[in-house]
Amino acid sequence: GQTNLKSPQDVQVYVVNTNFTLRWNYTGNDTSVTFSAEYQWFEDFDSNAAEWQKLPGCQNVTGTECDVSSAITKYYNTNHVRVRAERREEVSPWSSIFEMIPYYIAQIGPPGIQLQSTNGVIKIKVSPPEANQVRKMWVNHLSFKYNLVIWENSSSAEFRTQRIFPTAIIDDLAPDTTYCLKVQATLRLMMKDGLFSPVRCVKTTRKVNNLHCATNVSVHALNMKFHLHWNNQYQQHMSYNVQYLIGYLKELHDDYSLKWLNVPGCENITDTQCNFSSVITTTGFYYLRVQAMSEYNKSCLSNEVKIEPLVTNEIGPPGVKVDISDLLLHIQISPPGGSESEFMRDNYDLSYRILYWKNSSNNEEEIQVKEIKQTIGTVSDLTPATWYCVKVQAFTEVYNKSSHYSKEECIKTPEGKILPLIILVTFVTALIAVLIVATPLGFVLYHAYNKIKYVFFPSCQPPLNMEGFGRHFFSPYLPATEEQIENCSVIEPIITEEVNKIDFKDYKHSKQSNRDSGNYSNDDDNSGSKVSEETLEKEIV
Repeated sequence: GQTNLKSPQDVQVYVVNTNFTLRWNYTGNDTSVTFSAEYQWFEDFDSNAAEWQKLPGCQNVTGTECDVSSAITKYYNTNHVRVRAERREEVSPWSSIFEMIPYYIAQIGPPGIQLQSTNGVIKIKVSPPEANQVRKMWVNHLSFKYNLVIWENSSSAEFRTQRIFPTAIIDDLAPDTTYCLKVQATLRLMMKDGLFSPVRCVKTTRKVNNLHCATNVSVHALNMKFHLHWNNQYQQHMSYNVQYLIGYLKELHDDYSLKWLNVPGCENITDTQCNFSSVITTTGFYYLRVQAMSEYNKSCLSNEVKIEPLVTNEIGPPGVKVDISDLLLHIQISPPGGSESEFMRDNYDLSYRILYWKNSSNNEEEIQVKEIKQTIGTVSDLTPATWYCVKVQAFTEVYNKSSHYSKEECIKTPEGKILPLIILVTFVTALIAVLIVATPLGFVLYHAYNKIKYVFFPSCQPPLNMEGFGRHFFSPYLPATEEQIENCSVIEPIITEEVNKIDFKDYKHSKQSNRDSGNYSNDDDNSGSKVSEETLEKEIV
């Protein structure tokens, strides 16, 4: 079971697109040694590994590498690879396992390129890596971005690097000069830079100067109002069509030459400027060009101009209104472009820088600065009877843009507020004094009113049968001694006369009968009294 063969070392797998190359080192001095490899993969992170299998294309090889592209097809799964040395019936221990997820370790292969030199420029057409392959490591070829490196084919060449689209035109080149170039594909999200294409060289031609072409094409944009300007170098009558192309079409590998569109309102015009705001939105980017047409039906296309709306656009000054309230300066700001400019409000995170100062003959007055996000601001701690001036600047930190300052607006603060303050203090003091005096007076009047009402207008009226004893008996609230004297002097002779005339039993009977009937006659008021019989007997005695 023992062997003198050493295990292979430094096992690695190199991946370019879907091409896999297994390499290793072997330090033994043994002759006639061959190598064989095995691999296994995991279906997912939680499953068990498949059984070890012989790696096709890497059995009994004499070198230290082999191509295993046909065997490894699980590009997004974990794969294990191991190698051992063999000599007739003798085998070495397996090497350490090399673990990989092919998609993460793969390199991007070189793109394909086609070149054409015409009219002083070089036209390049780039095809993505794996363009003609059935199996692909990079499924979405639209994610590729391309870098171009170009230089003159001379001993003192300067390399120029720029990003290009799959179909690109390289201008600003010297005529009759040989240029060499190479192209690289990249995946920015994965931070992967691919391999460069083989170097290709091509010689430029001389550019024909067409007098019909519009020159100096430029864009002027303010508050999302876009205007294209150009010059006419031809002295005869010319008409123009302004055309635009949506930028993402250039990122495709298709031919976009037939996808240019005319700008509405900028067709067959004779002026050398055009408002193309109607075709611009805040998303994406655009390309514009001018097609010039002579009266002899000769036409020429100008150079293209790239437009990124939120970057190309410039911010205009905001509108400002000022007002004074007491010693507060109120500043009302209108966003650049006015109330109708929805693009400015919705797409720029604008802030405002307010400058204010005293407008006096003293030039040393310090300018104060205040920055706000809202369109309404206030300034306090102002001096009475003083002129203040304000101007405002709009800016955005996201796009690193700022407007010019608005026109100065000046306003004078009112005179001091000493007299109104004295009046206010006097009024508050008088109000407090009235409350202090009125509170106890109201309390006394309230209790006096309750007492009078209780005495003269009681809620409980005396029974009607007590009226026969006289009107002087109605008030039980008078002092007790006076009440007894009045009862004796008034009631006693009445009771005495009644006792002589009326039998006590008849009184009882009369009382009972009056209760039953519910009526009391005026002739027998005393018989209906609620005074108890014991009280009457005591009075008689």
